[in-house]
Amino acid sequence: MPQNRAWTLASFPTGWVKEDNFKLVESPAPQPKDGEVLVKNLWLSLDPYMRGRLSQQKSYVKGVEIGEVMTGETAGEVVASKHPKFRPGDTVTAPSGWQLYGCHEGGLLTQVDASRVPLSYFLGCIGMPGRTAYFGLKDIGQPKPGETVVVSAASGAVGSVVGQLAKSAGCRAVGIAGGAQKCAHVVNELGFDACVDYKAGNLYRDLKEACPDGVDVYFENVGGETLDTLLRLMRFRGRIVVCGLISDYNATEPYGVKMFRSILVNRLKVQGMIVFDWLERYPEANAALLDLVIAGKLKYRESVLEGIESAPRGLIGLLKGENFGKQLVKLA
Repeated sequence: MPQNRAWTLASFPTGWVKEDNFKLVESPAPQPKDGEVLVKNLWLSLDPYMRGRLSQQKSYVKGVEIGEVMTGETAGEVVASKHPKFRPGDTVTAPSGWQLYGCHEGGLLTQVDASRVPLSYFLGCIGMPGRTAYFGLKDIGQPKPGETVVVSAASGAVGSVVGQLAKSAGCRAVGIAGGAQKCAHVVNELGFDACVDYKAGNLYRDLKEACPDGVDVYFENVGGETLDTLLRLMRFRGRIVVCGLISDYNATEPYGVKMFRSILVNRLKVQGMIVFDWLERYPEANAALLDLVIAGKLKYRESVLEGIESAPRGLIGLLKGENFGKQLVKLA
């Protein structure tokens, strides 16, 4: 029987997440019961939402309790099955969390075809981040040809897809990223029209220069001062898609938005989005994103750490903006 290794929650973080908030435990891999499937996880996705699961505050889903395996999506291979839909060797995505093996009811797994694109892509541009970009921009942002779309965290898993989808919709795409290297990648590799380095310290001035006619759609992944700055630049009846607020996730005192008046004056539509709300339409996004990747019209970059031991360090780095592209842990 193979040995499982799993990261469990040892304590709730106060402020920034620390590695000692987690505990690595070993145990025999679980065995599937009737209707269940045992998956050997090959890839683990690390995402900003995980910080919210480490809190006892009310959220859109239940948080992780002390002693429970840290939540997270994985991609892997079926090794044993007592479900008629799955066979050993099938490649799937699963809600296994931070562990080497996961045992799940068959209805919780999604079978994927890793013969056309790498398996890891189903955790990124053809997975939850890609679907988030697709539905958030298309259904809430509703971009029209010729409009200006701005996205924060533009080199990340969600933001990079948002900008490329905006370009395919005939829009001007402007990114916000941290550092000259990321900004160059966003423009030169992803095809954005411009990218502003928020670390340069001139965010408003640089964004105003990059968006001389104002901003029609803002896809928010950061919050805080960045959101306040964009509120100053939004055009009449602009749309703001609130997908993430990573700048506040580790703050003990959340940032207070000062430019709220812009929502009233410009009649802005501001809507939060959680991708689960589009569950029934996932196949639509998956097919559209896969076609774009295969056609070379959707570029994608990964940051990969090796081994289950690196998961806590990877999450901490992600929350500090140290990743470049989609953050993954290669488990095997």
